[in-house]
Amino acid sequence: MQVILETPRLLLRRMTLEDAPLLLELNSKPEVLRYIHEPMLVDEDHARQVITDIILPQYTLYNRGRWAVHLKADGRFAGWCGLKWHPAEGITDLGYRLLPVFWGKGYASEAALHTLNYGFDTLAIDKITGRAHAENLASVAILQKIGMRYAGNEVVDNCLVKIFVANKEGLHGSEPVQD
Repeated sequence: MQVILETPRLLLRRMTLEDAPLLLELNSKPEVLRYIHEPMLVDEDHARQVITDIILPQYTLYNRGRWAVHLKADGRFAGWCGLKWHPAEGITDLGYRLLPVFWGKGYASEAALHTLNYGFDTLAIDKITGRAHAENLASVAILQKIGMRYAGNEVVDNCLVKIFVANKEGLHGSEPVQD
């Protein structure tokens, strides 16, 4: 297991093809995908394709990506959190997605804040963007709680999306707040 970072309660590690069942579990739940413009995964082959075509290249090409999140206490898979480079837009995007059983426990805030600090301190990224569907109030609240600043709106797939940004100077000393 290639651990990228450790928080007080979580381990974030690189995903592998063996994680297809975990990704399938996460991305086959309608409530998880409610505000996301991605198709639901239907089988492990599709999950492996997402890992191969989307997740693994980010590690190799850009030294960042979406990392599997596990609870330190018992090793359970909670979801993913990480940074994704969007070359067409020239931005690094913070993203997170957790299984519903882990919602409301502060894990997303904890993973996201530590991921931001890792991006600034270890990867030397100047600016990180977070985007959330305007109706996804929980995700918007997480981006605000971790110290990202509201920067405006955009329309993605005919849906209003709120944009947040952070830079290194604006975050250090922040502590995550319960979701």
